Amino acid sequence: MSEPIHVAIIRTIKPGCEAEFQQALHDFIQASFAHSGVLGAGIFVPPPGSDSHEYGVLRTFHTEQERDDFYKSPLFKAWQERVKPLTEGEPVYRKLHGLEAWFRNPGQPNPPQWKMALVTYIGVDVVTTLLFWIIGPLIQNWPFLIRNSAFNVVVVACLTWLAMPLLTRVFHGWIQPKQD
Repeated sequence: MSEPIHVAIIRTIKPGCEAEFQQALHDFIQASFAHSGVLGAGIFVPPPGSDSHEYGVLRTFHTEQERDDFYKSPLFKAWQERVKPLTEGEPVYRKLHGLEAWFRNPGQPNPPQWKMALVTYIGVDVVTTLLFWIIGPLIQNWPFLIRNSAFNVVVVACLTWLAMPLLTRVFHGWIQPKQD
């Protein structure tokens, strides 16, 4: 089985068009989940008080073919036309690998791999420890393969939607020091 494909897209939004772009992006992301092969999408907005007008979208697909089909789809082409008057220049696309998908921040260089690994370790350690206490006793009598699979599904879900988004915010200043 192949690894999911992660793509970061960075767009520069015209000043004063941010709210309209965000609404259009929200609507587009909701509609895009109906497209075959789309596993997920996340939005990165400039921090409050920032002068940046760069918005990022992190998309995840099952395969490269499904990614390519999505970017050729009428849905995506309509999206491009919809936001063209709201943006400056062309979007920047970048395929992400491994841990980088959780840590990518528009307009900033990738953090060192050792920092990504350390923050991921913290997330895995905390999540697995808590889950051993919380669900461990509930599933301890299940057959090993079922118990292990169920536990791992919960670990991955907690990392993806809770721990890693929280940890990347908490450690943001350390992971991505301010550029001079």
